[in-house]
Amino acid sequence: MTNYGAIPTSSHASPGVDLESISRAKERIKAGLATRRPWRVMFDFHSMGIPRGVSDAFSRIKMNLGYFRMNYAIVALIVIFFSLINHPTSLIVFTVLVFIWIFLYFLRDEPIKLFRYQIDDKTVLVCLSVITLVLLFLTNATFNIVGALLTGAVLVLIHAVVRKTEDLFLDEEAATAETSGMTSYPSS
Repeated sequence: MTNYGAIPTSSHASPGVDLESISRAKERIKAGLATRRPWRVMFDFHSMGIPRGVSDAFSRIKMNLGYFRMNYAIVALIVIFFSLINHPTSLIVFTVLVFIWIFLYFLRDEPIKLFRYQIDDKTVLVCLSVITLVLLFLTNATFNIVGALLTGAVLVLIHAVVRKTEDLFLDEEAATAETSGMTSYPSS
């Protein structure tokens, strides 16, 4: 007996589609971007205060920039978006770049594997920032972009100086990943 038109079933998923990463991306979208560092932790008013000195301010900046990196990237992208509202070409380019940011930076949990290397969050952040700035400067909205970058940097630095770091804890795995940009993983 033959079953014409029946769809054959397979015991394993096709290798072209990674269903696990798609389901993780859906979960991250539902939970909201930057779930690693919730916004309520970032804006906890009980954790705000003036630093005791210059060295305390610099240590707060270093710790907060590392801890709230993804949140600060979102703040900077929002400021850039609002600065480009009067430039339709720049806004279209920026919208395309935001989708790239979402899939390569915000929705990703593990490092990107490129050949034999793993590229961590910090390297992806720097590369995407450079690509975004170069492409936006090519759209002739230089004054708006420079103003937005300065505004975003001032906002981020003010928060990084004022936010106390005593209640922020990086786990050991994140701390070791913080020190390396591209690392080779052992081949089996």
